[in-house]
Amino acid sequence: MISSPVIVTNLSFSLLLTPSSPSSSSPFLLLPPPSSSSSPFLLLPPSSSSSSPFLLLPPSSSSSSSPFLLLPPSSSSSSSPFLLLPPFFSSSSSSSSPFLLLPPSSPSPSSFFVLDFFFEEKQNLRFDVYNVDTRSSNISKHDFLGQMFCTLGEIIGSTGSRLERTLSGIPGKKCGNIIFTAEELSNCRDIATMQLCANKLDKKDFFGKSDPFLVFYRSNEDGTFTICHKTEVIKNTLNPVWQPFTIPVRALCNGDYDRTVKVDVYDWDRNGSHDFIGEFTTSYREFSRGQSQFNVYEVKKRKEQGTLTALAIDFTASNGNPSQPTSLHYMSPYQMNAYAMALKAVGEIIQDYDSDKMFPAYGFGAKLPPDGKISHVFPLNSNSENPNCVGIEGVLEAYFQSLRTVQLYGPTNFAPVINQVARCAEDVTDGSQYFVLLMITDGVISDMVQTKEAVVNAAALPMSIIIVGVGPAEFDAMEELDGDEVRVSSKGRIAERDIVQFVPFRDYIDRQGNQVLSMARLAKDVLAEIPEQLLGFMKTRDIEPQPALPTSSTTTTAPLGLNNLCI
Repeated sequence: MISSPVIVTNLSFSLLLTPSSPSSSSPFLLLPPPSSSSSPFLLLPPSSSSSSPFLLLPPSSSSSSSPFLLLPPSSSSSSSPFLLLPPFFSSSSSSSSPFLLLPPSSPSPSSFFVLDFFFEEKQNLRFDVYNVDTRSSNISKHDFLGQMFCTLGEIIGSTGSRLERTLSGIPGKKCGNIIFTAEELSNCRDIATMQLCANKLDKKDFFGKSDPFLVFYRSNEDGTFTICHKTEVIKNTLNPVWQPFTIPVRALCNGDYDRTVKVDVYDWDRNGSHDFIGEFTTSYREFSRGQSQFNVYEVKKRKEQGTLTALAIDFTASNGNPSQPTSLHYMSPYQMNAYAMALKAVGEIIQDYDSDKMFPAYGFGAKLPPDGKISHVFPLNSNSENPNCVGIEGVLEAYFQSLRTVQLYGPTNFAPVINQVARCAEDVTDGSQYFVLLMITDGVISDMVQTKEAVVNAAALPMSIIIVGVGPAEFDAMEELDGDEVRVSSKGRIAERDIVQFVPFRDYIDRQGNQVLSMARLAKDVLAEIPEQLLGFMKTRDIEPQPALPTSSTTTTAPLGLNNLCI
């Protein structure tokens, strides 16, 4: 009898969602019950920070299709159970048949599990894909996404031991693909305990620093990578120290000490769109040298170019009471006010060039609860650590919520908002990011001297400013900032570039009341100068466009700080 243990990797579900928060992918230890089959199994996470075990409950039904229910410990942050689904075998199933453990919030669309491969046997497999979103052990309560039948031999015998098949099972609907990769499992029983720390990581949060975590990947024989471990998140620091963790060497590199191990560094975001900080590669042999100069790695980043758009809205009292129809901030159930129209018109076009579709959004000139303190730059979402809103719709939602909670006041100061965005632009002068600040206001600037100084300073940074005037006020003073004819100057210094574009919204309002046409006209003119301003900055700094990323795994990299690894 030929009997070879095999580890199946890269089990990819194209329709499953990535979770909004990272979770540990450390190996678990499953202890059998001491008595009858009705006794629960005990699942111990050996490298988890939680000391509480998971509880694995047998199915209430004797049916082979009934799932097991894996309940997280009471200390776990997860509120969803895992499902342990029995595989389908044509021969009679036995207690030694492997089960498939599907976590509802898998950290990646790739997972691996271990199967015993017998060359002389036909080992039929069935894979059912579900969207698990409740704690119910009844599989019918979960959304069925598709299924696929194959044999283990088909996977092993495919070119490169890689099999891709189409999911089916929902009439008239394309269910996506599922990918399997098989690799022979080594007999290595070594266990590695590691602790990592980092120094001077990249700052990713608009307010605050970063919330870094690490993702470890084992390399596969076909050159792809599979997640094998995730660390916990360390909040608000550029110099994190992660907790020690334990991982089988077999899971890290399949016992090959010189096989590449890739580590990605991410900044955690609540909505799941984690920001990539950088990466480095190493091997278990290097790891095993322990704490020394050999285990200090340079984190490298794949260069990505794009724009970052920030928005600022005038909340001064001159706009009028938002509850009154005469107010420029009036929230009518039938049509958008001028502020919302300007936000939507410009934002929906410029968001296509924004690298992450996350918009820092601010207000200025209002009294904030609970103490009524006047603020000239406050986050619309009330989150001082992270003012980002998801898409223009997220900005509009935060804007309307702010109108319900703040008190319109004054004066109309521009400089604080401009300086806030300029501080972020100061950190990115290599051409990888260009910042656009959209300001919407109804009146005359109160701090013109300070605003001119802020504009002159910002002209030396990768930054442009768009100002949209709403309402009937005279905006003659605004023309001083729009340096089409004469560059802005302050204290004897002249702005090196024209970075301000001002337009009064009333010049673009359609006389027949067509809001769509009004918004299109506004967006066309207000954005017309941005490409020239961006190119002007790049040319004065001799920054060349980055070539397109190749389709292979090779990437353009730039150093970002050090990641110190201690084992």
